[in-house]
Amino acid sequence: MPLSESRDIFLRALVTQFHADLGVVGEFTPVGASQMPDVYKQLLAHREHMTVTVEAFYGSLVDVQVLQKRRDDHFYAREILLRRQPDSRVVQYGIVRLDWNMLDDEVRRDILTERIPLGRTLIEHNVLREVEVLQLWQVGCGRRLAELFAVEPGAVTFGRTAIIHCNGHPAIELLEIVAPVTLRDAPNATGPCFV
Repeated sequence: MPLSESRDIFLRALVTQFHADLGVVGEFTPVGASQMPDVYKQLLAHREHMTVTVEAFYGSLVDVQVLQKRRDDHFYAREILLRRQPDSRVVQYGIVRLDWNMLDDEVRRDILTERIPLGRTLIEHNVLREVEVLQLWQVGCGRRLAELFAVEPGAVTFGRTAIIHCNGHPAIELLEIVAPVTLRDAPNATGPCFV
C-alpha cells in the first residue's frame, strides 16, 4: 500500500469513529513542514505532546473538554477540545484512540476522569513515551470544526496525525488540529506566519 494511502486510511479511521463523513471535520491536504507558515510549524512539526506545546505557546494551562467518547474492553476513543484556562478559548481539536492493554490501571483511571489532558496524564505518571508524527495536514475547516473554532467553514488551519509509543509500544493514535492562529495570539512572531 502506498504511504499516502495508508496515511489517508489512518486519518479516516480516527475521524469515522465519531463522524460518518470526513468532510464534516475538514478537507485535509498533506503538507511538509516547509510548506507550513512558521507559527503552525512551531505548533505541530515536533515530537512533543501537544498539551505542553499549546500551553507554552499561549502561556497558559489548558483544560480538556470531552465532546464524545467510545469505549470497549480494548480501546477508548474520545473527541476533545483543549481550552485555555483564563478565558476557555478553544486552542485545539483532537481525536484520540488508546489501546487499554498498553497502559496501566492508574493511568487508565486518570484518563477516564476526563478532567486532565492526555499529555499531562502521561507525563505525570512518568510513562516512557515517544511521539511519532505520521503526517502534517493543511485543514480547510468543515462544518463541525468551523463551529467549534468559531470560524467560517473553509477557514484554513493545520494539524497532524501521530502515534504515541508508550514504553516502546504503539499505544495511542491521534488527530490534532490547532485552532486558527491570529496575530493577536503570536504578537512576537516574525516572518511569514499566516496563510
